[in-house]
Amino acid sequence: MKRGLIDFWVGLFVMAGVAALLFLAFKVSSSSTLVASDTYTLSANFENIGGLKARAPIKSSGVVIGRVTGITFDPKTYMAKVSFAIDKRYQFSRDTSASILTSGLLGEQYIGLEPGADDRMLEDGGRITITSSAVVLEQLISRFLFSKAQEGGSSGASEPASNHALEK
Repeated sequence: MKRGLIDFWVGLFVMAGVAALLFLAFKVSSSSTLVASDTYTLSANFENIGGLKARAPIKSSGVVIGRVTGITFDPKTYMAKVSFAIDKRYQFSRDTSASILTSGLLGEQYIGLEPGADDRMLEDGGRITITSSAVVLEQLISRFLFSKAQEGGSSGASEPASNHALEK
């Protein structure tokens, strides 16, 4: 009789644990997505989106206000067109700028919006025209190394002026 009671309680706790995990999973997934009726869609063109992916956050002042909904390539302009959904509670002016940024040194990429000063607001389907592409870490490192190599090659040809002062 005691063994049956222990088995019952163990089964109950296991089921409660599974239910709690399922609840937590649904809660986390629903909080990270925005309901379509509560959002409006904007788009922006970027020369380089780096590692930006669909569902990446859209932030303003560090607060998540939306999500990337789609990324396509425009063969006419040779630019990436990024579409994103913004929560309707947040309105942005037409001269808002969008930049692709990175959380930390090697973190996830997101789009940061900087509000402008125009009185006219972006509407559903609007396009942000002031954009700044992603900074690719590999390109920065190669530019730095290339510039150091250039400096190293040109500085060896001339004698430093400080040597003349030491000879006297």
